[in-house]
Parts: sequence; C-alpha cells; structure tokens
Amino acid sequence: MQRRHWLQQAAIGLLPLTLSSQSAWAQAWPTRPIRLVVPFPPGGLIDNMARLIGPRLSQELGQPVVIDNKPGAGGNLGAGEAARASADGYTLLMASPPLTINPALYKKLPYQPEQIAPLGLLGRVPNVLMVNPASGIQSVAELSARIKARPGQLNYASNGQGTSLHLSAELYKSKNGLFVTHIPYRGAAAAMTALMANEVDMMFDNLPSALGQIQAGKLKALAVTTPQRSSVLPQVPTMAEAGITGYQVSAWFGLAAPAGLPAAVQTRIEQALERIAKQPEVMAALQKQGAEPSWLDGKGLAGFMQADTAQWKTVADYARISLD
Repeated sequence: MQRRHWLQQAAIGLLPLTLSSQSAWAQAWPTRPIRLVVPFPPGGLIDNMARLIGPRLSQELGQPVVIDNKPGAGGNLGAGEAARASADGYTLLMASPPLTINPALYKKLPYQPEQIAPLGLLGRVPNVLMVNPASGIQSVAELSARIKARPGQLNYASNGQGTSLHLSAELYKSKNGLFVTHIPYRGAAAAMTALMANEVDMMFDNLPSALGQIQAGKLKALAVTTPQRSSVLPQVPTMAEAGITGYQVSAWFGLAAPAGLPAAVQTRIEQALERIAKQPEVMAALQKQGAEPSWLDGKGLAGFMQADTAQWKTVADYARISLD
C-alpha cells in the first residue's frame, strides 16, 4: 500500500513537469514546413481555397505551408493519408463535403471518421438548381409540377455518383416524392454542357462554376441550396423560400488534422484560422468566387459535420445509394 501511495504521489508530482514540457513544445511549434493535403486535383474549388488560405496560414505560423494534392476515390485517398499521419500539427487536411458524404455511401473507408479532428470552417458555397431557359420553367414549384406530371420522363445531370451535386438532387427528390432519372457525367463541366444542349432537364452545380453561364443567360437559376440567398445572386431564392422545407446543402470547406493533436497546437491553429477567416481581403476573395464566409471553430465544425453526415445517411438510404 505504501509503495502504491508513493507511486501515485510521484505521478502527481510529475504532472506539472509533463504539462510544462508539452506547453514548451507547443510554443516552439512549428519548426519546419507544414503539409496541407488537398484531396482533389489542382484547379478545383477546394484546391483554390487551399491556395487562398495556405500563404496566410504560413504568415500566421511562421513556416511554409506546402500544398499536397492527393486526389482519388472521391476524396477518400487524401483524407485517409491525412488521417494516418502523425498528430503533430505538421500534416493538415482541407476539409470538404466528402468527409460527411462518404461515410454515408461507403461501408469501407480507408480511415475512420473519428481519426480526423475538425479545426475550423472557413466558408460555404451554395449549390444552385438550374434548368435550360428554353424549358420555360421559372420556379422550383413549376419544375416540381412538371416532374410530377411526367414521372420518370425527366432526367437530371450530375458530376458523378455520390457527389454533392448528385445528393443535392436526391435530397430534392426525397423532399417531394419525385421520380427523376439520374444521368452521371464525368465532371460538372460535361454535365453543364449537356444541360445547355437540352440533353437533360435539370442539374445542381456549385455556384462558382455555374455563375458565368447563369449571368450570361445560358442557364436559368431557380434556387440556391444554402439557408441564405447568395450575395452574387440576390434575386434567386433559397430552396426553403421556394417551398422545399428543411432543405440545406452547401459545398463547405475548412481545415482538419489527424485526431490527437496536442491541445496547445490545436488552439494555435484554430486561432490563426479565425484571424484569417475574418480578414477583409479573404472575405472579399471568397465572395468574389461565390462563397459565403462562415467561420466556425473546431467544435462548431464538428457539430456541423455530424448533422451533415446524418442528413446524407438519410438521403443515401432513401435513394439506395452505395458505392462499395
């Protein structure tokens, strides 16, 4: 008993030293470049956001932030690589919708969702529901009525199975009990080309990539999928305003890391991200690309991701979508 008591007292005595050494290490961090894994190819929305945030994060932390594109498997490849990295703050991950969509679609992932620690949400990008102007459809209500009048005869395009655009349409269908055929294309550009050629009847797309065609009058925007209207398309209603109750979807982006980061390091990164998110030039750059600045800290992003995953699980079950 005396020996056990002595060991307990010794452990308690060492605790301040352990905490002190961890704090000193965190204060010294980072001492070398930080890798920012982007689970998509260069040139896309998430990659563009990484290249906007990366240099500013480098300024905040005093070390280079190196963009490392790891595309593949719908974002699973890069997420898995980041999840398996050392939890020392030297590997970060651009977080985006696949982190909440893929757990609902894949029974087997190359990582477990709890292996990834959210650090902060920086912005949300609306998806936008569009039709060809030649259709004569002017509202979501008119589109829904036409689909109901012709069940199974209309179709919609997407950029592939299991993407945010695909599931945005399936959520719309589930909210209205609609029967519309899915036609997946190899990328959003091909899907949009098909819509402009009247080969398909409707599609959802990320607002930044669709904005030019909408403004040019080549596509008709019926609604955006976020809770608020877009600042670049203020005349276009939200899906909720258009009568689709409880409809909320966004192509969000933020930062995450392997779970188990030292608390002091996580706090430093979150504080740096918050300062970046609130910089006027960053907010202006996001809005110029059709994104809405939406800061949430790590805890807030974790809650957001949990709710998003639950929504996509419901949609995947309804539409019987599985990618395994």
